[in-house]
Amino acid sequence: MLEKIKNNFNTQTWVLIVVAIAINIAMGQIVVLLKLPVYLDSIGTVLVAALCGPWAGALTGTLSNVIWGIAIDPNALPWWPVAAMIGYMAGRMAGWGFFKSWWKVVVTGFVVALTAAIVSTPIAVYLYGGITASGSSFITAYLLETGKGVWQAVFSTNFLVEPVDKITTAMIAFAIVLGLPKRTIGGYPKAQQVEVEAGAGKNQLYIAIGVVVLLVLFAAFLLRGILGG
Repeated sequence: MLEKIKNNFNTQTWVLIVVAIAINIAMGQIVVLLKLPVYLDSIGTVLVAALCGPWAGALTGTLSNVIWGIAIDPNALPWWPVAAMIGYMAGRMAGWGFFKSWWKVVVTGFVVALTAAIVSTPIAVYLYGGITASGSSFITAYLLETGKGVWQAVFSTNFLVEPVDKITTAMIAFAIVLGLPKRTIGGYPKAQQVEVEAGAGKNQLYIAIGVVVLLVLFAAFLLRGILGG
């Protein structure tokens, strides 16, 4: 086990982790300030997980929330287990070959979203009573007003928001990978995990972006239905 963990780390891994933490905190803080119903605070985590492995991804997620919570926003600190599992699962999915084409990245995002929803729900319920600092909490509040139980309201909110957020996050990480020079990618411990399949170039990326846009519109339609119904 120790050897598997060590295999995730080299000099480039540590440099990328620092950059990824900065990306996570910056994006997460912007979302919190704007009260957006998404998170986008795991882009760096997924990037590290894909290029370096699940343990490096888990460490990136953990450090991001710990540093963010201590230095800027204490509300970020309790979510470190969620961030860790996002990194770990993204790395596992990449290791299983799910970071090599746009549609596989969509699958990765969805699996990571389910993982995040399962891990985050107890934290939201027990520590915050279901209402957190996230902009998505207005959905939870509405569901509670309609008579839903707190567990059902929180999980329903997560099931709506997390796939949009995590698929978008995974796609952005995928776009960054496609934009990096091959020489740079080759220096990371798990470079083989992101060797794109034939046809998974820019045209495939445009398709992926279109899928994300459609997913966002679909989520907005569902949200309108919930709030309007």
